[in-house]
Amino acid sequence: MKYKLQKTLLLLSLILLTSGTMTKAQTARTDWFEHDRFGMFIHWGLYSAAEGTWKGEQLRNSNNYAEWIRYRNRISKEEYGSLAKRFVWDRINPEEWVLLAKKAGMKYIVMTTKHHDGVALWDTKVGSYSLPKLSGSNRDVIREIADACRKHNMKLGFYYSHWIDWEHPYAWDHNQELSGRVSDAQYNQYWQEKVIPQLRELLTNYGDIALIWFDMWIPYQKSIVKKEQLEQVGTLIRKLQPNCLINSRLGLPTENKAVDFESLGDNGFGSHYVDHPWETPGTIAHSWGYNGQEKEWKSSGQLFKSLIGNVVFNGGFTLNIGPRADGSVPYESVSRLEDIGKWMHKYGESIYNNTGLQFPNRHDWGEVTRRKNSNTVYFHIFNWPLDRILRVTGITSKPQKIELLYGDKTEPLLFSQYGPLLHINLPQEQSDPHVTVVRVTYENIDLDTKVVKESTFGGFSLNGLNAINAENLDQVAPSKVNPSFTSLKDEQVSWEVFIHEPGNYSVDLSVHNPTKEQIPVSLRLENQEINSEIGPTGKVVVEPNNNDYTEEFVDRRVNELKITKPGRYTISFTKKGKEILWLNRIWINKI
Repeated sequence: MKYKLQKTLLLLSLILLTSGTMTKAQTARTDWFEHDRFGMFIHWGLYSAAEGTWKGEQLRNSNNYAEWIRYRNRISKEEYGSLAKRFVWDRINPEEWVLLAKKAGMKYIVMTTKHHDGVALWDTKVGSYSLPKLSGSNRDVIREIADACRKHNMKLGFYYSHWIDWEHPYAWDHNQELSGRVSDAQYNQYWQEKVIPQLRELLTNYGDIALIWFDMWIPYQKSIVKKEQLEQVGTLIRKLQPNCLINSRLGLPTENKAVDFESLGDNGFGSHYVDHPWETPGTIAHSWGYNGQEKEWKSSGQLFKSLIGNVVFNGGFTLNIGPRADGSVPYESVSRLEDIGKWMHKYGESIYNNTGLQFPNRHDWGEVTRRKNSNTVYFHIFNWPLDRILRVTGITSKPQKIELLYGDKTEPLLFSQYGPLLHINLPQEQSDPHVTVVRVTYENIDLDTKVVKESTFGGFSLNGLNAINAENLDQVAPSKVNPSFTSLKDEQVSWEVFIHEPGNYSVDLSVHNPTKEQIPVSLRLENQEINSEIGPTGKVVVEPNNNDYTEEFVDRRVNELKITKPGRYTISFTKKGKEILWLNRIWINKI
C-alpha cells in the first residue's frame, strides 16, 4: 500500500490536537488508567460451552472467534440457550480469575456482562435471556467477580455489547443487510427497553465501576445507532458512576466529552506516540472466547513486546483470557500470565506510571520507557547484543547512573557518551530470559530527534523514514515480498548522523531501478562526494515454478568515506535526471 508520510504526520498532529480538548474532569478520571497500563479482559458466556464447535462442525468463519458461533453457525435462540446446561457450577470460581490477574501484575479487569449473543451474565430484570435463568442456577457471576475485585484491590470494568444483540428482535444483526433493516423506531425500542435498563442495573447494583467497555468498531454514522442514543448512554454513566471511564468503541470520536480513552482494533498495537489515553484489547491466543480447537497461542515474548511497545507510545494493554464453562483457564493462558507476573514483580517499575520518550524511530535491540514526571529511563532489551555493547541514540544528556536490574538487586554498568550516542557495557549474560531491564538516571533529559539511530551492529541505516526531510518524500510501505522504499523523482534526501570514531566507512546502497536507463546518483558528506550510476535491476524469483517474480533491490558497495574526526555530519543523496529510482536504504559502517 502506498502512502504519503506527511499524511501520517498530519494525522498524528490532529490526534495530538484533539487530545488537548479533554476536560480536567476527564484527565482526573483517567489518571489511574494511564498509571496502571495493564489489565485483564475476560470473555465468558454461553459460547464458552460451545467451545468453537456446533453439532460436530467447527466455526464457519476463518476468524475463529468462538464467541460468534451463534451467528456464524446460524444457531437458533432456543438451541443456543440450551448451552447453559453445560456449565459446571460447582467448579466455577470467579475469584480465581481475579487472583490470576493479580498474580500477573494486572491492575484492572474488564468482564463481559453481555456479548453480541444478548445473554446477560447476571440475573437481569430485563427479560429472561440470562445465564442464571437459562441454567437454572441462582449464581450471579458478575456479583461474585465484583466482590472478588473489591477483596483483592482490583479495579472492575464491564464489557457490554450495545450496538449488536442477536436476541432482541429489534436490535442490530448483521444479517439484516439481507433480511431487511429494522426501522429507527424499532431499534430505539430495543435501546430503551434493553440497553438503558440493563446498563442502569450494572451501574447501580455492583458498587464502583472503573470503566465500561463498549464494542462498536465503526463510527456511529455508518451504523443504525444515533448520536443521541450514544450520548444518552454517556449521560447515564456520568450520572450513576461519575468516575467510570468510557471507551471510544461507544461509537463517538475520541475527543467527544463522553469518551475517556481510545480502544484500538482487536490486537491493534501502537505505531506512534499519542497524547491521549489509549489501550489495545489483545488476545493470548486468537479467539476471545474459549475455543477447544485453538492453535494460535502467542508466546510470552510476543506479549512482552506488545505490553512494553504500547507503553512506549503512551498506551496500555488489556489482555484477554477465555475460561471454559467449568471456569478453568487454559494452561497456555495461565503459563503466559505467570511468566508476565514474575517479570512484573521484578521490573514493574518500568511499566506502571511510565510512558515513552517520543523517539521518531525505534531501536533494534528493544524499547525505551520513561517514568512519568521523572528523569528515570528504562531500556528494555529484547535482543542481547553479541558484542555486549548496548547502543542508545537520541539522548544528549549525560547519565548520572546506569544500573542493570536483577529483581531487587542492581549492578552498576560502565558507559561511554559520544554526543547523542550512548554505549553501555553489558555483562556476558542477560539478567532475565524474557526482557532485561537497564535503569538510567539523568539530572535532566534532552533529546535529539533528528539524528539517525545507531544499529546494534554499529552501523547506520539511512532510509526515507529517518531522513531530515521525510515528510516531503514519497514513502512506500513494505509488501509481502518487497521492502519499504522511497520513490525518488528529483528530490534530494538528507540525514544527520553522529560518528564517534574516525576511520574509513563503507557505503552500501540498496536500490531498485525500474527503468531501462542508467541513473546517475551522488552521495555527499561535507567535501566528499561519491558518484555512481545505477543500471536497471530487473526482477527476482520469489517462489520457483510459479511465475512468481518481484522487483529486485540490489545491494552494492558504491565507495568509502573517510571520517577524520568525530562529530555530527549531514549526509545527502541525490538522484540525477528525470527517471524514478526506488531507494530502500544506505548502509554506512566502519571498515
